[in-house]
Amino acid sequence: MTPVQRFLIYQKERFPLAKTAPLLAVFSAASITVSALLAGRPLPGLGSYGAGFLLAMILFFQMRAADEWKDREIDRLYRPERPIPRGMVQLRAVLWLAVGVIPLGLIAAAGAGVVWLLLLCWLWLALMTVEFGAPEWLRAHMLVYLVSHMAIMPIMDLMLTGIEWRGKGGPAPGLWLFLALSFVNGCVLEIGRKTWAPDAEREGVESYSSLWGAERSARIWLALVAVAASLLVGLGAVLGLFWPFVVLAGLGLAGAALVSFAFTRHPSRTTQARLDAAAGLWVLVCYAGAAGLPLVLGGGT
Repeated sequence: MTPVQRFLIYQKERFPLAKTAPLLAVFSAASITVSALLAGRPLPGLGSYGAGFLLAMILFFQMRAADEWKDREIDRLYRPERPIPRGMVQLRAVLWLAVGVIPLGLIAAAGAGVVWLLLLCWLWLALMTVEFGAPEWLRAHMLVYLVSHMAIMPIMDLMLTGIEWRGKGGPAPGLWLFLALSFVNGCVLEIGRKTWAPDAEREGVESYSSLWGAERSARIWLALVAVAASLLVGLGAVLGLFWPFVVLAGLGLAGAALVSFAFTRHPSRTTQARLDAAAGLWVLVCYAGAAGLPLVLGGGT
């Protein structure tokens, strides 16, 4: 098997582009679009959207590489089926690739005028990688761990929106709603992918369902979706499209509730997979609606 084939297998299992690329395309495009709409400015050119997508892809891959390094011992002991511990690819190769895309990120950020914001993202990612110097304490306090790691989402979103607002008087006053939405949606994704059925729990591998119990973890996940829905409605109000955003948020929240209730009634690997998928779908619909509804319905401040 060639190195390229090995990396393609690694990509499929640990950084699936078919799933990740569309989500990041919507996330980055929504960030730039909403920033312009909130400020009442025209949308930037396609180059800005291309730079945003490229930077988001680079950062998310680097986050994956950082996770591979942080979890190397846990994976070796408890998840030997993953591509790195089973020898499909070498950890150092993944890490060197993550380092190798740094110049590409700097070039894209320089063209978009957001180098300092990219450096801020990398600083936070570096702190996350070393667990802020307190790995054991953080892992014993999962809520603090969640907040400290998901904080990178609004920081990244600040960089993406900065592609639009740099040199134009700064971010719009209502942009904090979108940044808060990014933080909460990051928590929705994180808890959604680590809420497992009892028979899916693994020794030595942390999950929110093992911390809180499967049913409570699903309820907390649904509560976070509700918080995200409220922020989405608030964003719609600022954009002058309160009721359309109420409908969008309401439909998304109702769908999430159905999935959550199904999991709490019958926590199985099937309902667990649906919960994980629903988390990604909610985030995708959330960002697509945030940017798309104002364009279609003519909202904006």
